Amino acid sequence: MQFKSIIGQETVKNRLLTSLRENRVAHTQLFLGPEGSGSFAVALAFVQYINCKNKTDSDSCGVCPSCVKFQKFSHPDLHFFFPTTTNDTIKKDPKSALFLNEWRSYLEQVKAYPTQKGWHEHLNVGNKQGTIYVRDASDIIQAVSLKPYEAKYKIFFIWMAERLHVSASNKLLKTFEEPPFNTLIFIFAERYELLLPTVRSRAQLVKVDKLPEHAIREALVSKKNAGEDMANDISLISEGNWNLAQEIFENADETQEYFLKFRQWLRLCFKSGNYLELNRFNSDISRTGRENIKRFLAYGLDITHNSILLNSGNIAEIKKSADELEFLKKFAPFINTANHAEIYQLLNEAIYHIERNAHAGILFSDLSFKLGDLLLKGRQNLVTR
Repeated sequence: MQFKSIIGQETVKNRLLTSLRENRVAHTQLFLGPEGSGSFAVALAFVQYINCKNKTDSDSCGVCPSCVKFQKFSHPDLHFFFPTTTNDTIKKDPKSALFLNEWRSYLEQVKAYPTQKGWHEHLNVGNKQGTIYVRDASDIIQAVSLKPYEAKYKIFFIWMAERLHVSASNKLLKTFEEPPFNTLIFIFAERYELLLPTVRSRAQLVKVDKLPEHAIREALVSKKNAGEDMANDISLISEGNWNLAQEIFENADETQEYFLKFRQWLRLCFKSGNYLELNRFNSDISRTGRENIKRFLAYGLDITHNSILLNSGNIAEIKKSADELEFLKKFAPFINTANHAEIYQLLNEAIYHIERNAHAGILFSDLSFKLGDLLLKGRQNLVTR
């Protein structure tokens, strides 16, 4: 990872470079930044720069043997520790060392912008939450005691330190406070308050802010070949989160399709008597497959949730494209205290039954009539207020 590949964060980059030039790099640093800010990528570019054989004033060369190994996340002096749990492969005593191949594969996939959700999905662990165990702490202490293999510094990355087990945190306090010579420890966290005070006090804080809109907009154009208008829309709704911006971009066609279909469905449910067209719509969507139907219904839940936010005056929390937002403004008044709880229940129950192989055509026929009645109930409530 080179600095030139990092999205935004110029202030942090310059601060790190200055600390190196002035020979005041802290041996233990806490990179605190929200998801998608690039805190992990910035630190990775920094340690690659430190160990580069042909560095310039502002970046690593990217081609020397050291840089190549760092870019493949496989340098022998680069040690990763991260939350793990049991899965189909590792059924007992999980720890980071057992998942290194999966971790490197995941980092390559996300270009060094990891997220907790993405990592858990990569491991296929369902709803289980990962932990950094005392077993990991023992491995860190053992690796710290060794001399660097070929680089100037041994590098330790402890990602999602909020997931450090208390016993693991306590075991590492002395290492954090006084690591051996030529050892650099980087701790990564998104929520400062979840770290033990004893851990926080032993690391120099490096704050990494969420990305500005212009940085995300420029990255979408240059890295994803997004059009200017789409890049601008996504930058406004992604809340400074590069991972979220990519997800929105990559799912833009699917989201637009769900938007158009859901709007069509609501109009058919709301209009009484147009049963032939409604039946045709239900037949068509019932043939799209279980997972697609679940995502369609989940989109309906999202629209309902955003309608309530809009009615409550929380428009800043709504992350929708211009077309979707315009639709929401017209639709939201019909989602009110008379029906919103029942609509939530109706859509959630539909997802539940689809997961259990209910007949989609019959389900959507029943669902359409019930939703139509609830929308009418919401309109009547709107009139009487």
